[in-house]
Amino acid sequence: MASRTCPLCEKRRGKRSCPAIGAQICAACCGSKRLIEIQCPSDCSYLVSAQTHPPAVVQRQQERDTRFLLPIISGLGQRQYQLFFLVQATLHRLAQSGEFSVDDGVIRDTAQSLASTYETASKGIIYEHRATTLPAEQLARELKPLLEGQDGRGPVARESDLVEILRRIERAASEAKTVLEGGDRAYLDLVGRLLLPSPGQGASATPAEGDPAPSADDDRPSLIIP
Repeated sequence: MASRTCPLCEKRRGKRSCPAIGAQICAACCGSKRLIEIQCPSDCSYLVSAQTHPPAVVQRQQERDTRFLLPIISGLGQRQYQLFFLVQATLHRLAQSGEFSVDDGVIRDTAQSLASTYETASKGIIYEHRATTLPAEQLARELKPLLEGQDGRGPVARESDLVEILRRIERAASEAKTVLEGGDRAYLDLVGRLLLPSPGQGASATPAEGDPAPSADDDRPSLIIP
């Protein structure tokens, strides 16, 4: 009997039995979504093979990610750098929660509206710039307590620092699709790779031996921050 379409991409034929999904998935999704969108059990043969035989495609993706990321974070101070990755981690967590419809466009809109709000506040004017979409408004509401310290500890950074990192996130979300040759979640996929454990800390989502080269619409494997 012919294999069914992969339930993850709904494009390619499912040829690998995935114990986490409980279905036949395609090799491309197996290789690119492993430990990112798929909660792979540690004894999965494809996961074990990926850990044992990481292919050259992993290094190429890390190099591409690094070339994209370095100009984005260039010139940030230590506090700004930490805040940048804190916000990215929060965006990734909220996107993964499934409570919001989040893609790079939503991230861009959220960052733009918050940055404009803090730019206005730095001039002594209290005015909340609204995002242009409902998902971006919801995401902004979730981010504001983190940025403004509404737990009673006060703002986590100066308004100028908040503007700086939000404008850089806006830029990253705007450019990722083109530069990383990904889809509408190219930036979110990059953030997911950044948050993967390094080789000494746990499993890495790398393609297994024999995985095809990722296409432009695929997620990519892990990146270690330089």
